[in-house]
Amino acid sequence: MLDIEVIGALAPGARQVVYFAENSAQGFTDAISTAVFAQPTPTVVSISWGMSQDSWTAQGRAILDAALADAAAMGVTVCVAAGDDGSSDGDPTGQAHTDFPASSPRALACGGTRLDADAATSTVNSETVWNDRNGSASGGVSRKFEQPVWQAKVGVPDGNGQGRRRGVPDVSANASPTSGYRVLIRGRDEVIGGTSAVAPLWAALTVRLSEALGRPLGMLQPVLYAGAAPGVSPDGFRDIVQGDIGDFATTPGWDACTGLGVPDGQALLARLASV
Repeated sequence: MLDIEVIGALAPGARQVVYFAENSAQGFTDAISTAVFAQPTPTVVSISWGMSQDSWTAQGRAILDAALADAAAMGVTVCVAAGDDGSSDGDPTGQAHTDFPASSPRALACGGTRLDADAATSTVNSETVWNDRNGSASGGVSRKFEQPVWQAKVGVPDGNGQGRRRGVPDVSANASPTSGYRVLIRGRDEVIGGTSAVAPLWAALTVRLSEALGRPLGMLQPVLYAGAAPGVSPDGFRDIVQGDIGDFATTPGWDACTGLGVPDGQALLARLASV
C-alpha cells in the first residue's frame, strides 16, 4: 500500500502493476522475474522488503541476485529498501549486517533520512540520517558481495577483513515516520515511513526522469557514482553529513548511512541529459 500511494502521488501518470508471491526466496524471485519479463518491459521495479543477508541461504541469495541481473540486462532499474534497523539490520548479535536484496550490486539500495522542511515554501531546514525513537536506517559493508567497479573510488571501508566489498546504501531520501508520508489506510489518514517509502520514491523519480529523457535509465548506479570521490558527492545530490546508524557515522561524500545523499531532481535530470 505504501509503495502504491507514494508512487501514485509522485508519478500519478505512471501505470503500476503489483505482484504478490509466497514469502520465500523462490516466491520473491518468481515475482521479480515475472515483473522484469512482462510486456511492455517496465521502466523500474520497486522492492520494499528484505532481511539481513546472512539470514538468506546461499542458494536463495544466488537465485534472487540472478533475477536482478536479468533486470539489469533488460534495462530495468530496481530500487530496493536498505532496511530499518540500524547497522545491525536487526541481527540479534548486534553486529553489523547489510540487508538483502539491497546489498546486491544490481540493486539501487535506498537508505533513509529524517527531514525537517516547510512544505509551503519547499524549504529544507535540516536533514539528518534517520535514527530516532521510531527506528533507524540500515547500511554498511556487505559480507557476501564484492565491491562493484563503479563504487571503487568513493571510500567504502574494507569489508570486515575481506577486502573490497559492496557498500550500502547508494542513495537516500526521507524515511523517518516522524517526518514521513501521509497515506490513506482504511479511509483514515496516517503518517508512516521507513526505507520502504524511499524505494518507491526513487522509483517514481526514475520514472519521471525516464519520461523527461525519452528513454529507460536501466541500472543507474554506474552513472550516479560517476564523479564521486572520497568526501565528494556528485552533481544531483545533497550530501547528508549529520548523524549515525550505530556502527557507522556520516562523512562528507558517500557513507554507509545515506550513500551519495538525497536527490535534487532537476540537477539529476540535467546531468543525465548530458550522458
